[in-house]
Amino acid sequence: RLFGSRTVKSNSEAERHEKRRMMTELLTSVWVKSQCLCPQITINDLCPESYRVNSPDEIRLLAIVENFQLQYSHLCPERKPLLLCPVNECGVKKFVSMTLRPAPTASTELFTWEGCASFVADFLSLDLLESPVDVPRYLFSSTSVLQAQRATCFEFATLLCSLLLGAHYDAYCVSGYAVKEMCLLDQSLQECPLLDTEVKVGENKYTVKPLKELKSNFVTQQQKKKQDAALPQKQKLNQVKFKRPADLLRGLRVHCWVLVLSGSRSIRENFFIDPLTGNSYRTDDDNFLGIESVWNNLNYYVNMQDCSSGCADMVYDLEDLKMWEPVLFSATSKKQLILEVAKKRGSKLMSRISCDEENIDQCQSPIRQSPYQTQTCRLLLASPSASDLENCWPGGQKVIRYRKAKLEKFGPYLKPDGLVTRLTTYKDLDCTEVFTVKEWYQHRNDHLERREVNKIDNSTTERFSRGRLMVYLCRSVHRYTDTQRETEFSCARVDNLVRRVESPGEMTELFEGRDDFLYIRHVTFDRRVEFSEPDMDAGPDERPLQVKILVERFHRNKSKPANEDVAERVFLLAERRIEVTYHLEDHRFIPSKRSFIKPRESTEKKKAEDFTPDMVSGFQVDPSEKPPNTLILYGLLVNLMKDEDTVVHQIRGSQKEVTTSSVSPVPLHRSDIYGTRACERTEDQRWLQEKEKDILAPLLIRLGNAETLSAEDAKQLHQDCLAEFKQRLVEHANLIQERYEKETQELQEKQQWYQKNQLNMTKQQEEEYQNFCSEKTLQIHVAKKRLRMHKETAPQKYRVLDQKLKRDPRLSPHLLG
Repeated sequence: RLFGSRTVKSNSEAERHEKRRMMTELLTSVWVKSQCLCPQITINDLCPESYRVNSPDEIRLLAIVENFQLQYSHLCPERKPLLLCPVNECGVKKFVSMTLRPAPTASTELFTWEGCASFVADFLSLDLLESPVDVPRYLFSSTSVLQAQRATCFEFATLLCSLLLGAHYDAYCVSGYAVKEMCLLDQSLQECPLLDTEVKVGENKYTVKPLKELKSNFVTQQQKKKQDAALPQKQKLNQVKFKRPADLLRGLRVHCWVLVLSGSRSIRENFFIDPLTGNSYRTDDDNFLGIESVWNNLNYYVNMQDCSSGCADMVYDLEDLKMWEPVLFSATSKKQLILEVAKKRGSKLMSRISCDEENIDQCQSPIRQSPYQTQTCRLLLASPSASDLENCWPGGQKVIRYRKAKLEKFGPYLKPDGLVTRLTTYKDLDCTEVFTVKEWYQHRNDHLERREVNKIDNSTTERFSRGRLMVYLCRSVHRYTDTQRETEFSCARVDNLVRRVESPGEMTELFEGRDDFLYIRHVTFDRRVEFSEPDMDAGPDERPLQVKILVERFHRNKSKPANEDVAERVFLLAERRIEVTYHLEDHRFIPSKRSFIKPRESTEKKKAEDFTPDMVSGFQVDPSEKPPNTLILYGLLVNLMKDEDTVVHQIRGSQKEVTTSSVSPVPLHRSDIYGTRACERTEDQRWLQEKEKDILAPLLIRLGNAETLSAEDAKQLHQDCLAEFKQRLVEHANLIQERYEKETQELQEKQQWYQKNQLNMTKQQEEEYQNFCSEKTLQIHVAKKRLRMHKETAPQKYRVLDQKLKRDPRLSPHLLG
């Protein structure tokens, strides 16, 4: 008893009447769908003649197929009707094998079955079958499917099979039955495949094991018992909540997929491909419940094996007439073509059969002539274009939901930041609480490839490809809290920086493998910023902070004596002092220290301060050692002052690097493949932006967007535009003035508060007051400068607008006249 015998057949008049009504509606929907492919073009203009008219040989072939269908229905009345001659987009019946045509392509992405399956699954959107238990009455060509980017599972499989045949695979479309999740493309209970690509680092047996944590075995056992007791109940609740109800149509749901047989392209084992997802499966997979028929571009085969237990025991030798019944007995099979090529090429080329298949089409001198073989040349090749490969998602993007995950894919250059894939994982099955967000990028000038954000510990990991400038991060891990941000570097840098920790008013950098033995640098910033012209217009977050205290620590340099090898340098810039601590000598408990006071530089009123021995103080561990003279101490101070300037300059570079990597936009570079189309989109966007910046657009709306303006309308538009611009200038000036007055008032109130409470204030309150005054003073200074600049530039802006309006082609004829 075959698999198709599970269905119940009825010959009542009511059912036949209902089938006639459904057929009429179906043909109408076919006509509407074909019209929707291009609303402005008729079907006659859209499709070639071979799509609209059957040739005499095709008519004879359809008659053969119809005769086979009648005999099949008579001999196997318990089985469902076969999909043999569906209606195409032009309303013409076509044999299903005629819709398949090997589609060779020059794109390297479609040379393998993985690339073909991935393209079809990503490029098309699924249209469900009208009836989940019946084969469709219509089957559109792959050319129309590529245009519409929407298809049923049968059209999915047809396009994929055409691409695989063009890549010289022995591929077949399969009409059968599958589980509900596969038929409806429901992947909500499947694990996301991207989660399996994580590289798991193996444990190193030579690493130092951590200390054993001392715990009570009794307490541990009690906790485990409680957890084990609560676990089944929790699992049961989850199963009840997310368990899917039993499918009443299991074993009856019609599905179409692709079968790839061994023997070509070095394929050693038969396997299935689900065209909806692009995933491959074994031929005994439980998701596939039965097969009715298979077909390729050469013939159609009806399954004569028992599928009551699924596809596990099926044999895929299509030459075995006991297992498979062909529709065309005189047609040449793919296997015969391969053997014919092998005989002509000889045993020497048997090991290179995958390359020989390029000549199969040239060697297809038919073994047995059939009317069907003369018709394949009449079909158009359904080969994806370069634009199809570029816009590989319907509408440029696609969203797939998995178990506790959501996968978003975007076309290249669709997102301004180069984002192509985003994977969001959730903690719960309802997908309400985000766990991690992983993003993949392409075509970025900063070579960013991947970013991972962990919402639990509030951390961000970024990975970069090779070729990135060393002034940027090669790999960075950011851990954000309310007060701290940490960055780690895995690739080598010029400065050997491996980690950077930032917090409000502080920054710590850690180094490894430096020639000067520096391993840590800690910087404390002062919020009281000195005014300078370059930083005047910068925002509070972009202004470089002034270094207040700078601490550097060094490893031991064995080539120097301990009392000459610096262990720590402290630069107190606000106090104009430098403290140096040397490494600890053997058998000593206290290190040597020195403290330097920097002499003041020359000014317009005073000359430079001379260096004196009083500016140096210190502690020498060995009292018998002769202390250095004044000249040596002065040389040490000069070197320390030079090092201070160098280190401060490096800190400025670190601040700029942090600001650039976090806030500056990154432009994308254009590849050769997509450069032309990307530039065209850029030009279109630029044109739209220019239209949005049209200063006369709001005023023209009031006139009803008149194409031609009268002299009175042009003069009125000119006056209204200048008046509105003048009003905006005045409002802007008033806004700056109000801000200036507000900041000044807040500073005065704070100063009055300080005068009343300065005797009872703590040190922390004094620092907060000083920071507040510095910030307000800067804001007042900036507001005052902006107001002055606004008053200076406002008349010039007014004149520029007036000249621009007079040069506008819509107003110039009337204004100049």
